Amino acid sequence: MRVVTKPYGVIEVDERQRIFFPNGLFGFENFKSYVLLDAKQQPFYWLQSCDVAEIAFVLINPQIFRADYELDVDEEELLEINIKSPEDILCFAIVTIPENPAKMTANLQGPIIINKRTREARQSISRNSKWKIRHPILEELMAVEQKPC
Repeated sequence: MRVVTKPYGVIEVDERQRIFFPNGLFGFENFKSYVLLDAKQQPFYWLQSCDVAEIAFVLINPQIFRADYELDVDEEELLEINIKSPEDILCFAIVTIPENPAKMTANLQGPIIINKRTREARQSISRNSKWKIRHPILEELMAVEQKPC
């Protein structure tokens, strides 16, 4: 399948990389078909719209910089995308990269949840008030590295 992407131009992707959001993403409700791509800079990914090349989001697994992150959403929302067990879940956070990349943040309040089996997905709101819209990724990674063993 060919997709026009924001980061890489026109590329061939495997159909298994296609992700379907029945309700779209917050603010992008009309765009439902995406592909999940590895970014050149690990540990990041791209969530690229299949419809509009300019609509693409950088993602990160929140547990990479917050080992204590736990998904806390209404069970009905998981059932909407046919998640039947925790093994079905892939969880990501949308990353915002400002002019100074050292100040990049991740939205842990609005996780992206993907069903690995069906490739259906949704964005939810965490019920845990501990998780905010802007968690400083590098700052939190450095805090983890500085903890004593």
